[in-house]
Amino acid sequence: MLIEHDGKRPVVAQSAYVAPTAVVCGDVTIGEDSRVLFGAVLTAEGGSLEVGARCIVMENALVRGRAGHPVRLGDNVLVGPHAHINGAVIENDVFVATGASIFPGARVGAGSEVRVNAVVHVNTSIEASTTVPIGWIAVGDPARLFPPGAHKELWPVQRELDFPGTVFGMTRDEMTMEKVTRRYSELFGRHRSDRILG
Repeated sequence: MLIEHDGKRPVVAQSAYVAPTAVVCGDVTIGEDSRVLFGAVLTAEGGSLEVGARCIVMENALVRGRAGHPVRLGDNVLVGPHAHINGAVIENDVFVATGASIFPGARVGAGSEVRVNAVVHVNTSIEASTTVPIGWIAVGDPARLFPPGAHKELWPVQRELDFPGTVFGMTRDEMTMEKVTRRYSELFGRHRSDRILG
């Protein structure tokens, strides 16, 4: 389903395929021979989203462009089922496996792999040809890799990346769930005037 949002319409290459139950919303460009499979959502929430050539976005993946953090998928990128890419740049020839999460301000270098359930944190930069192992967390610029359960070692690095400021636009001290949900209610409420294009 193609949807106009904030006056912007998706642009889909003629050779690309968008499944009938996928959603492509707003300022989204999908390149030649790319495929967006069933249940996937590609949405531009104040930031553009560009998908290169021969990309595959598999079932139930979410790719979200956001204000200040547009998304760019290079050529030959495979986004696995249930993966989550939010406000990040993914360079050419990258594999983002099932359930992986990549957060705003992140950059994943060409030829890298973000394996099953791995996380690339906000404002993290992964060098080309890097593998983030299953369930591991990449943090920092340049990225350091931490295994699951290494919160004590991870937190000092993660804290400096400013998750609340990057994602919610507020300091950790001023962040409350009420402020977060009010901000998101306003942002996502803009969908009330969307137009379904087909």
